[in-house]
Amino acid sequence: MKVIVPLLLAAVTLAGCDQNMEVQPKYDAYAKAPLFRSGVLRDPPAGAMARDALEKNQDAAQRPALTAALLDRGHDRFAIYCSPCHGAGGDGNGRIVQRGMPSPTSYHDPRLVSADDQHFFDVITNGYGAMYSYASRVAPRDRWAIVAYIRALQLSRRASLDDVPAAQRSRLEAMP
Repeated sequence: MKVIVPLLLAAVTLAGCDQNMEVQPKYDAYAKAPLFRSGVLRDPPAGAMARDALEKNQDAAQRPALTAALLDRGHDRFAIYCSPCHGAGGDGNGRIVQRGMPSPTSYHDPRLVSADDQHFFDVITNGYGAMYSYASRVAPRDRWAIVAYIRALQLSRRASLDDVPAAQRSRLEAMP
């Protein structure tokens, strides 16, 4: 009797293992389903958001403070994502352009120099012209870092000696 009960429990347990995982009741994504009138794919309920959408929206709305660390991060991200087309100096002559792709507008073009920072952030997020969206590749904080670096590139072309703080200006004037 002591042997029969464990064997009976083992037999019942093993009987449950017979179901093949490939054969299960389920709907294919684009198949008709009697349960849903418009098919299996359903529109999300009103007000539904992706898991991290609220956090990303807050990051996009909060512009970080301009610091040396932010500019370093912007330089790093610019080199990875932007310089293949826009070039290291933002002139629109990157490696991709040298291989036959259309040249993007230079960041030093007066129209882009006068554009607000939100324009650059929106273009990185949504794309523009031949440029596709980088929203899935570049985090919102990194997009702001890239915008700050683009502004630094623009300033580097039109800065004068008067724009340099006095402490560094004397050091620059002493250089040969």
